[in-house]
Amino acid sequence: MQKTETSSTSSKQRYLAIRNVTLVGVVGNILLTIVKLIFGIIGHSQALIADGLHSLSDLISDSVVLIAAKYSTLDADADHPYGHARFETLATVAVAGLLLLVAGGMLIDAAWRLFEPALLWQPTVVSLAVAGLSILVKEALYQYTRSVAKHVRSQMLQANAWHHRSDAISSVIVLIGVAGSMAGFSWLDAVAAIGVSLMIAHIGWSLGWGAISDLVDTGLRSEQLTVIEQIIESVDGVHTLHELRTRKMGANALVDVHILVNPRISCSEGHQIGEMVRTRLMAKREEIADVLVHIDPENDDQSKPNLKLPLRNEIIARLQQRWQDLLEDRRAIEQITLHYLAGKVTVDIYLSLAIVPNIKEAQALSQRFAKLAADDPEIHAIKVYYQCE
Repeated sequence: MQKTETSSTSSKQRYLAIRNVTLVGVVGNILLTIVKLIFGIIGHSQALIADGLHSLSDLISDSVVLIAAKYSTLDADADHPYGHARFETLATVAVAGLLLLVAGGMLIDAAWRLFEPALLWQPTVVSLAVAGLSILVKEALYQYTRSVAKHVRSQMLQANAWHHRSDAISSVIVLIGVAGSMAGFSWLDAVAAIGVSLMIAHIGWSLGWGAISDLVDTGLRSEQLTVIEQIIESVDGVHTLHELRTRKMGANALVDVHILVNPRISCSEGHQIGEMVRTRLMAKREEIADVLVHIDPENDDQSKPNLKLPLRNEIIARLQQRWQDLLEDRRAIEQITLHYLAGKVTVDIYLSLAIVPNIKEAQALSQRFAKLAADDPEIHAIKVYYQCE
């Protein structure tokens, strides 16, 4: 219960951090969108108007982030047993798609004006001042948003931070274009708009491809896998590991792994080793949200399980028909343990030491049990152990 409550508190704090930084971005983008569009028209700068549309796309992406942040931090439920973190990844794809659409529209318009000189605008000094102001504001928003994104490990917020940085860089390009146009190179403002659109398209593609990779369950990077393997192998009782699989779930990662343990240990000891692997991974790697550990008594890569082997009830029923002449009282059998190894079954039978008068009789009884295995191709051996009452 305590872990669940801590997780819920952490999710709430994460949501609040994302919400607060995004709201700051919303206010900034509203002001910049209005200023750029108005003064882009007044100052006759196509590049500044394009930059204003970029800020408008920032505003829309902020809205997407706010909605996704609210839903991605919800606790797991019956319909979403792994949680809602993929809402964040989906929002990243949406932001990336928006960037690509904005870039495409800006590129088409700027290219059209560039090949129609009569449509080119002549920017004024007011456009230069607004571009400079935009650089300062957007770079500040980028640094603030990126800092929070690293703290809460949010890919979605990281995408939004780069959206701010792309706007700052685009304003630099606008500044150069406007200054060049004012210096007599009338085409430079349209070229600047094209440069802005290509830069936005590159960022949109990079962010979108990364988020899509997460949606299709792309695994963690090789260096991350190496660290995970080292942590697993450090757990006492783990002989080796195989079938290590990972996938991203928003800011978190899920891990599946098979570990090889001593085939003669108890079920509870194997479970304890598996739980130690699980808790140690989650404690040492912050991004790992859950681990599924499969316990193997032998290496699956070298020896596949024989699924044709009978289970306990069938084996015991089969052997009971044969050991009736060996034991007068079946209750003398205190425990039967089955080991499914190397494609066959080994049967361990635990008897009370009180049923045999001496060591010689005990050895003879063990040999008679062992002979039962010779007539059964699926039973590798029958081993008898005696226990004191």
